[in-house]
Amino acid sequence: MESLMLRILVLAAGAMALGFVGYLVTTIVRESPGNEKMRDISLAIRQGAMAFLRREFTYLAVFTVIVFAILAVFIEPRPYVAIAYVCGTFTSALAGWLGMNIATLANARTAHAAIGSWAKGLKIAFSSGAVMGFCVVGLGLLGLSIIAFIWDDSHVWLGFAFGASSVALFLRAGGGIFTKSADVGADLVGKVEKGIPEDDPRNPAVIADNVGDNVGDVAGMGSDLYESYVSAIAASMVLGVIVLGMAKGMLLPLLLSGAGIVVSIIGALAVRPKEVEAGFEKQVARAHATMNRGVYVSNILMVIVSFLIIRFYVGELGLFWALISGLIAGFLIAQATEYFTSAEHGPAKKIARAAESGAAVTIIEGIATGLMSTVIPVILVALATVLAYLFGGLLGIAVASMGMLINLGMLLAMDCYGPIADNSAGIAQMAGLGKEVRARCEALDSVGNTTAALGKGFAIASAALASLAWLATYFKVANIDVASLTNVGVIAGVLIGGMLTFVFSALAMKGVGAGSFAIVNEVRRQFHGIKGLMEGEARPDYVSCVDIATKRALKSMMLPGVLVLAVPLILGFALGPEAVAGLLLGALLTGFLLAVMMANAGGAWDNAKKFIEAGHLGGKGSDAHKAAVIGDTVGDPFKDTAGPSLNILIKLVGKVAVIFGPVFVMLVAL
Repeated sequence: MESLMLRILVLAAGAMALGFVGYLVTTIVRESPGNEKMRDISLAIRQGAMAFLRREFTYLAVFTVIVFAILAVFIEPRPYVAIAYVCGTFTSALAGWLGMNIATLANARTAHAAIGSWAKGLKIAFSSGAVMGFCVVGLGLLGLSIIAFIWDDSHVWLGFAFGASSVALFLRAGGGIFTKSADVGADLVGKVEKGIPEDDPRNPAVIADNVGDNVGDVAGMGSDLYESYVSAIAASMVLGVIVLGMAKGMLLPLLLSGAGIVVSIIGALAVRPKEVEAGFEKQVARAHATMNRGVYVSNILMVIVSFLIIRFYVGELGLFWALISGLIAGFLIAQATEYFTSAEHGPAKKIARAAESGAAVTIIEGIATGLMSTVIPVILVALATVLAYLFGGLLGIAVASMGMLINLGMLLAMDCYGPIADNSAGIAQMAGLGKEVRARCEALDSVGNTTAALGKGFAIASAALASLAWLATYFKVANIDVASLTNVGVIAGVLIGGMLTFVFSALAMKGVGAGSFAIVNEVRRQFHGIKGLMEGEARPDYVSCVDIATKRALKSMMLPGVLVLAVPLILGFALGPEAVAGLLLGALLTGFLLAVMMANAGGAWDNAKKFIEAGHLGGKGSDAHKAAVIGDTVGDPFKDTAGPSLNILIKLVGKVAVIFGPVFVMLVAL
């Protein structure tokens, strides 16, 4: 009876998240989308984003059918793991589609609200970001809990998480390549060569750039963190069953996640922006303070609720302290990320001052900032791992990874707020809403750059802890006690795993480079070939740039996706399960460091540019601004394509290893 009531509570929490999404959607769509020109621009962005998603889902459907067949034939229990895989794929794709759908409705509404009220614009953008956040936690918890309540087999639960990873790989890598191809192409020709403003309607790539914000930073980031969220819960459930038994081991992570949804809703409702007098710095500071209030409220409540759940349900307070170690580490990593990337702090301002010496010095300073920014996250993750293990063993590490993501609804709302604010600034520029409105939207956008950087840093750190949990799970599944560095298979695995992250990043960056090259050529062709375009007398062909970016992204993402799935299998079949353990360790070590470095360097370059555009160091059009734009174009694929995609790589190789671990063991026995 107790178990039944707890299961009902878990399902009710997931349903509550989706009910909150419904409430948010009704409040957003009631707002005016603005004049006809604003509606037309928003519609073009929406159509481009949906067209990209439809084509990407077509590729994903083919991939899903192939993997389903492999799992149904080779992985026990057949075919339940394969069915759970499809369920994980479907719910993750649905969360991405719903979140991006509302984001493309909210961009013009945010810009229109900013005409009269900066605070109202912030509220609409945050609410639409919260739609993505609570779609992710609601569908993630409901999907995984229903699978777990139907099949009490941990391998089936892992199949659901594996499905979420597949979608994240497609949307994060493909969306990241799309958005940065369009962004870099638009900036290089528009800002640098032609000297026209960002989001100038004369630029043929401007719609593709705004489409990219949605497919890369809303759908892509949503699927990324959906995968992280489900991964952390599933790993905790698998290890929980081993330590606590089936009922408590399965239900404890689900109960904690349900509580996280409730406190995140309270935190989101605590975000109530108030009007502030004009001024870029004042508006940025007020926006940060407003959203941080929601984070503080949800974190404090989560500490209290998680203590009560763990104390009275399992009585193992060590698991509470393990969760708190992850929660605190995540909070501190977010603060460190804000320091290294925000325009309000020294590192980004130093990059901006370096831009006065040219693009080369700007790039050097940005890379140095990114490299130095790895220190605090690595130390914090190491401390959280050690403390979690001391408090709760291997299960403690998995629970600590949950602690980082336990308030994901609130955190993802802040993250997805960023691209919506960015779109609103673009619409304000293209629709000619005036300098004052554009300035308000620019302030919202600048805050969004920082919240997006926080989200990336958070996602990467949680991926590192989740990957450690998957590594521990793999050791259990593959019956490995020790992976010795005297074993040549383990050494080979560590080296190949370390190399894999660099190859994956290179392919993602080359995809952006090839896409940007094609966009640059197309934009140049239109500027030279369409008479009256620069004078504003002719309309550019926006559709061609969207189509080019779509084709390049879908083509470029295939090889990285195949590598992530194929390398663990090849290594396991060739050198055995110990070599795969080395692979997971090597991928985690290099992937975590490289991802943090890329994400933070890119965020710092972006906000250094924003700092100059706010009127410092000569402002827009100055030599420093042109150098900062170059730095930003280098940072774009760092922070929005290669860096964030590495979280998926280091977790996905772990899931492939765990699911196929019994097969590797069986082959060794033969």
